[in-house]
Order: sequence, then C-alpha cells, then structure tokens
Amino acid sequence: MGMRKPVMDLAVSVAALLLCFGVAGVASDASNHRYKKGDHVPLYVNKVGPFHNPRFRLGYSIPSLNELLKISISLIVNWSETYRYFDLPFCTPEHVTEKKEALGEVLNGDRLVDAPYKLDFNTDQKYELLCKKNLSKTDVAKFRSAVSKDYYFQMYYDDLPLWGFIGKVDKEGKDVGEYRYFLYQRFHFDVFYNNDRVIEITVHTDPNIMLDVTEDKNIEVEFVYSVKWKETTISFEKRMEKYSQTSSLPHHLEIHWFSIINSCVTVLLLTGFLGTILMRVLKNDFVKYAHDEESADDEEETGWKYIHGDVFRFPKYKSLLAACVGSGTQLFTLTIFTFILALVGVFYPYNRGALFTALVVIYALTSGIAGYAATSFYCQLEGTNWVRNLLLTGCLFCGPLFLTFCFLNTVAIVYSATAALPFGTMVVIVLIWTLVTSPLLVLGGIAGKNSKSEFQAPVRTTKYPREIPELPWYRHTVPQMIMAGFLPFSAIYIELYYIFASVWGHRIYTIYSILFIVFIILVIVTAFITIALTYFQLAAEDHEWWWRSFLCGGSTGLFVYGYCWYYYYARSDMSGFMQTSFFFGYMACICYGFFLMLGMVGFRAALLFVRHIYRSIKCE
Repeated sequence: MGMRKPVMDLAVSVAALLLCFGVAGVASDASNHRYKKGDHVPLYVNKVGPFHNPRFRLGYSIPSLNELLKISISLIVNWSETYRYFDLPFCTPEHVTEKKEALGEVLNGDRLVDAPYKLDFNTDQKYELLCKKNLSKTDVAKFRSAVSKDYYFQMYYDDLPLWGFIGKVDKEGKDVGEYRYFLYQRFHFDVFYNNDRVIEITVHTDPNIMLDVTEDKNIEVEFVYSVKWKETTISFEKRMEKYSQTSSLPHHLEIHWFSIINSCVTVLLLTGFLGTILMRVLKNDFVKYAHDEESADDEEETGWKYIHGDVFRFPKYKSLLAACVGSGTQLFTLTIFTFILALVGVFYPYNRGALFTALVVIYALTSGIAGYAATSFYCQLEGTNWVRNLLLTGCLFCGPLFLTFCFLNTVAIVYSATAALPFGTMVVIVLIWTLVTSPLLVLGGIAGKNSKSEFQAPVRTTKYPREIPELPWYRHTVPQMIMAGFLPFSAIYIELYYIFASVWGHRIYTIYSILFIVFIILVIVTAFITIALTYFQLAAEDHEWWWRSFLCGGSTGLFVYGYCWYYYYARSDMSGFMQTSFFFGYMACICYGFFLMLGMVGFRAALLFVRHIYRSIKCE
C-alpha cells in the first residue's frame, strides 16, 4: 500500500496533464461557438494532397465536389500523402499565423494556418477579390502537377471541415499529350446558421472561371470568392451528424451487419464443432486415465498424461516470453480502454487527433501493467535478472516502433509532407516516454518482483526431460501457426476492408459497436483455437507448448499483414515511395502489436487449459 499511493497519484496527475494538453486543440478560438452579425469566425486552411495518393487507376472516375463532401476524410486516422496548404503558390496573408494544435492533431498530420478568406458571421459577400498574383513558370508547373494528381484541399471553419478540388483535367476526346489542365479561380462558400451558431459549410467552384495552366509560362491570375449565408433549423448539437451519414445509411448498415453476422456465425459454428469434439475427446481421456489408475497401475501411460513430468518444465528464453506476455497485456488493456472511449462517443466525427491523443495517454499510463505482468511472470519462472527483463519489456514494442518512426519521419521530411513531426512534438513524446512511461514501467516491475507469487503447477516436474517423438510435418510450428491464424483471421476479414478504407482511404468509420463485437469474437476464437492446438500437441507427447501457444495465438497478426499486401495491390490506388513506405511501415508496427496482444491471449488461454487438465487427473 505504501508504494501504490504514489503510483496512483502520479498516474492521476499525468492523466490530467495529458488530457488537458490533448483536448486544448479541439475547441475553436471562439470557445462557445456563438457569434453576432459581423463577428470574425475562425477559418483555417489545413493541407492539400493527391486524392488517390497519388494516382488514380484507369476505370476510376474522379469524384465530383459534392461526392467528395459526402465521402469525407477519415475520422479515425489518415496517413495519406498530404502537404501544407501554402506549399502551393496560393494567395498568402501578410502574416501567416499557425494555429496551436494538440499532440494528437500534430500526429494526425494537421497543420492549421489562418486562411486569407474572411467569412464574417451572417455577412454575405459577392465577388470579393482575394488577391492578384503573378504566377511564374515554376508556380504554373506546381499547379499543373497538383491538378494532374487530383489534389484536394481541406479547411476548417468554426471546427467544421470542408473540402474541394483545386482544379480539373479536360480529357474529353483527347490523347494524353493533349490534356488541358485548369486551375479554379473562384470559390463560393454556402454557410448555414441557426440563430448565433454556425451549423454547416460547403464550398463550390465556378467552372466558368478557370485558369489554363497547361503550358509553362508566366500568368497573372485573380483569385475571387463569394459567401452566401442561409438559415437552417438544424440544431448545433446535430451539426456533426452529416459527416457520419455515409457509414450509417440503412443500405450500407444492412450489408455491413449481414456480412459480419454471416462471418461470425460461420466461425462460431466451426468453433462450436471443434469445441464439441475436443470436449468429448477430453471426457474420454479422463475416463480412460481414471480406469487405468484403478485397474493397472503398472500399465504404460500414453498421450498427454505420459508427459506430465515435463509439461510444466520452464521454456527456453523465458525472459523474452515474459516480456512478450507483459507487452501483450499492456496492448490488450490499451485496446479495451480505447473501445470504451469510442463506445461512449469520445471519437465523434472530426474531433481532430482525439484517437492519437488517447493512444499516447493510455499507452503511457498502462506501461505499469506491462512491467508488473512481465516481471511477476518472469519471477514465477524462477528468473533472477529482473532488471534486464524489465528493459526488454520496455523496448519490445517501443523499440521497433521508434526505429520505424525515425525512418518514416525522415522520408516525410525529405518529401516536405505534413506527416513529418515538428521538433517540439518529438521533444514532447520523448518527455512523455522519459517522465511517464519509463517510471511507471519501473514501478510496475518493482511491484511485480515484490508480489512473490509462485508458479502454480499441479504436477511435479522431473529432473530430466523426455525426448520428443518424431512428429509429422503438419505438427511442426509453422504449419500449426498457419492453421491457428486462419480461423481468427476469417472472423475479422470483412471488417478489415472497412478499417483499411478509413485509415488509408477516404471513408469515415463510426460503427464501433460492430468493431467491438468483432474484436470480442476474435479474442474468443484465438483463445479456443490455441487451446485446441495445444491439446493436440500434448496428445502427440510434445511438451514444448509454451512458445508454440504464443506463436499460434499471435499468428493472426501475420495474416493481417498478408492482407496488407493484397489490399495495397488489389484494392487501393496508392503508389510512390513515401506512401508505400508509410503503408507497409506503420502496418508492420500495427500487425506486430496484434501479434503480441493475441499471442498473450493464446498463451494465457493455453496455460489455464493445461493447468486444468493436469489438475483433473492423478499423476504420481
């Protein structure tokens, strides 16, 4: 109790500090979102980028502006290739003022800057000149390149997102070399309000006022905009609902639910079928072993009872196994807390950076769980160098993630993309890791070491291990991992498409109830399939089940990474070194996290099962 109070005080203080820091960037400058006629309403330009990151395939039609607004940009996180708005030679204000952003917003690639447009509350404007600008040949080439790649822009007005394309390509009846490239010069804003609050905003372009940027030559251009205010009856509380309508349309929801239910029923039927078989086989084993004990004590034992003296022999590389279990426990806790926040509505549409902020805060505060789980289990396995085990636990997931981040951040810096983190943000992350994550990890490790819990083995371990008999190829580790990963992966396969389309595309994801159901099924199926394969391994008199159960449980992560390759080549329009490296780099980290988390689930389930069956029989 003497140690627990300082740990709790530190955790509460850090949570309050980090949450305040994370929420600070969500509200607009006008904190109550109420305005009077003529008041300044904050408008920020955010970023630009290729709609198809960075190309579109033949047969894909370029969406219209209205379709773009309906599609929306991803709610959860978007790792698309994006750049700062003023990287293109648009009209710039005299003083470019960057908006102060929260940690999660910066991690999400948001770089908000004051816009040169003036959209005062309930004040119409007609043909307002934004600026006159002389475009050099270089400027024209930049715009033409952006138009050819279907660049879109993103802005925020009173915390409401809006998008539009910067130009269009005229391809009708022309060969590739004869395409004409046009830059939009006039933008019209329709703003809807209810009393003293902004409810909705859209932006349209005038196809009759465009600038031809096909040829490299100096051009003088005038950028013009207009504003029309309209009254609406939609309440302020419901103004974000339209951004999630795409994912909650009855037709889409019906297909989504039907697909998920179909997948889940199939998987649960297979699981139930295998479970029934396993229970009947176990029942027969218990009856057989009980009969053998009563009739002939000198009769030779066979099957999983035969190896009772070796089944609880501690595995090789027990420090690494304990670190994997500890890291997996932390990631599992992180996932559960994230789902709780999602289900209570924290991640509402366009709460910018909320997910990243939550992940950073929760991961930092749950590092003590990793330290406790790893060190206590390591000490149960009679490990002595608990400090080295704690260091291994701390670096097991963060190490590969840090190296991947360093490489990808360097790539983003070279490409001048918004994914490149500012130096100040990197300092904040290092401070969080140094002042929060590491101390809590150490405190958790000390608590785990002092728990002094013993490993609960229902049977004694013999001095010398038995030799494992020669097994057929399909009972080796790799084939078993393939069999173990296929069934859980089939339970989440359909949902993966929606998640990938949100994270790496332009879809919005808000149906967290479905995702949570799928996650629960994934955990249950992973636990069961690992138990079944562990039983078959023990029945074949192979007592080295420790690492096998962890690898089989985590093998679903390898299947997900295999799906990444399929998605990249068959379902996405991504290309280019930056987008490719970001996709495969960050997905490797996510799948590695899945591997550790589900590996922990599989190992814990197998450990409970093995303890149960050997506790149920009499072993000398």
